[in-house]
Amino acid sequence: MRTFLMAVATSALCATAAAAEVKIGMITTLSGGGAGLGIDVRDGFMLAMEQSGRDDITVVIEDDQRKPDIAVQLSDKMIQSERVDIMTGIIWSNLAMAVVPAATAQGVFYLSPNAGPSALAGKGCHPNYFNVAWQNDNLHEAAGSYAKGAGYTNSFILAPNYPAGVDALTGYKRFYGGDLAGEVFTKLGQTDYAAEIAQIRASGADSVFFFLPGGMGISFLKQYADSGIDLPVVGPAFSFDQGILQAVGGAALGVVNTSQWNKDIDNPTNAAFVETFEAKYGRLPSLYASQGFDTANLILSALETADPSDADAFRDALRAANFDSTRGDFAFGPNHHPIQTIYAREVIQEGDIFTNKIIGTALENHADAYAAECKM
Repeated sequence: MRTFLMAVATSALCATAAAAEVKIGMITTLSGGGAGLGIDVRDGFMLAMEQSGRDDITVVIEDDQRKPDIAVQLSDKMIQSERVDIMTGIIWSNLAMAVVPAATAQGVFYLSPNAGPSALAGKGCHPNYFNVAWQNDNLHEAAGSYAKGAGYTNSFILAPNYPAGVDALTGYKRFYGGDLAGEVFTKLGQTDYAAEIAQIRASGADSVFFFLPGGMGISFLKQYADSGIDLPVVGPAFSFDQGILQAVGGAALGVVNTSQWNKDIDNPTNAAFVETFEAKYGRLPSLYASQGFDTANLILSALETADPSDADAFRDALRAANFDSTRGDFAFGPNHHPIQTIYAREVIQEGDIFTNKIIGTALENHADAYAAECKM
């Protein structure tokens, strides 16, 4: 595995006057089938850090290879050897469940730019844990709400068999309210969906909902399009995100998906983010990149008023969320998960680029279902 050390620096003169160094540990997925997600989180995060002009922050970046045991080893190293103050970066919920409880128990702040398992939103919440993206169920709840409004009454639903997949189908069913033609959990990392597509064909479904992030979604969508099945598909943004769409191509056109972010959200921060990200990296940002960017800016806003060594003050500064989010208004609920609007998006084509446009609001100022279970 490779270790990356990135210091946000302006000049030697500034360094001499800097405050005590803050060290941030980022463990994310930079290789293998889920690498695109981690790369986008990293790139969005580092763009915000560079734009801040601060020279007193060091970001240590490691590749978890999408393996829980590797993530735990890296976390222990960062906390015990690197002495990080703050941790972030994990994409996958099974890795988050392996790392976050132990990290927060050791007094480290953990800010999730993606994974939001229900266990950490409810009874397993912690004062030092903040999620800057969403609770896992949220985008799926919005998809269920959209499906209900569209008149679908017999959905076939599928997701990978890991914590986020379980949360996905739970969230969809919570707001959908109709019958199920089938409910299937697939293998995490699966690439052949012939058996599941055959089940869909024979099920009598009037719609399909799936959560298959990264390469899993690319494989499923291509195979589904080739199958000739003509049922409407609904999903969360994770399966229709900017990086995935270029690989899927025309098979995704017209599909409705749900997201708390899109490049056409109309506020100055988002417009500047989209422009500067594309200029720096040569590609449009994804929701993962926006989440990395927002996570960094939340940290930067808290550091303006408090140091992580003063845990109570830094926690209060994070709770205040006094930063300009790419999403517009941003606030935390009592369990440190966002209260936010989730949009319905449609896959479109702009020139040679496949992307999304907002077509409506699926859930407005939405909080997660587990906050009442959080006691802190």
